[in-house]
Amino acid sequence: MAKTMIEFQHVKKDFGNHSVIKDISFEVQEGEIFVLVGTSGSGKTTTLKMINQLFVQTEGDILFNGKKIKDYNLRELRLNVGYVLQQIALFPTMTVEQNIALIPEMKHFKKEDIKRRVDQLLGDVDLDPEKYRNRHPSDLSGGEQQRIGILRAIASEPPVVLFDEPFSALDPLVRNQLQDLVLKLHQKLKNTIVFVTHDMDEALKLGDRIGVMNDGKLLQVATPKEIAQNPENAFVENFFSATVGKNLYKTPIEKIIRTGFEIPEPHEAEPISEINAKDTLEKAFAAMAEVEILKVVDEDKSTVNWVDRASLFRYLSETKH
Repeated sequence: MAKTMIEFQHVKKDFGNHSVIKDISFEVQEGEIFVLVGTSGSGKTTTLKMINQLFVQTEGDILFNGKKIKDYNLRELRLNVGYVLQQIALFPTMTVEQNIALIPEMKHFKKEDIKRRVDQLLGDVDLDPEKYRNRHPSDLSGGEQQRIGILRAIASEPPVVLFDEPFSALDPLVRNQLQDLVLKLHQKLKNTIVFVTHDMDEALKLGDRIGVMNDGKLLQVATPKEIAQNPENAFVENFFSATVGKNLYKTPIEKIIRTGFEIPEPHEAEPISEINAKDTLEKAFAAMAEVEILKVVDEDKSTVNWVDRASLFRYLSETKH
């Protein structure tokens, strides 16, 4: 049975006479990516900031690893919770290496271990340590700066990492690359991630489970498949439908699979072609000129899942557009 890493128990948050969070309860399991999604002002960032106590709840309890968050030493809590912001908050006078090493140094890691860790992390995100170690933030692109921000948050291997709309200011190509990076690092580190976004497409791509918020209320917590196929109410349904886009044929196959339109592995005798998970529905139909079934693979050519012509037509017919 999965261990609960974070738990909200009837949590409320007021700012003066204004109620921002209105009695929410949910759990985040160890090792999952839990995404809070909603429109601007829905309360998702306020909820996130109560986890590391940048905001203190007005009522209710928040548990971190089974212990009430108010019983933690605040410094100890924050050293064990990584934090990635939309505003790339690197220290401008510090080098890339110094920025990444900041928390490990505060936790008294050995110097040689920190240096090894910095080089390893830079390599993990395709930044040559020899070229980037001694650069300053002003020498980096926006995407590179956000990569360093992510590395700083995970450098000491905290059990929980919080992401507060970290990619919303970046262009779509860089945004997609950084989403892939989060998934890659999470697969390697197996940490617990709470990720805030206003973009349902981003939530569907990243989330093991998604919490949909509106007006300070948590309307539904479910898997991407459950939200796509069984939305809790009209708001959730409309919020999901609005992200589908004007041209369904440009939808990535990986999104179609995550929303529940895959098929079981077919028999070996059936004719099969292959498609990358990031390819579009349009390309999938083109690949089906000669076959009925497609094997969906990732960048390493490992099998992700399977789709057939019927499952893709079902996606078209059941998705609002």
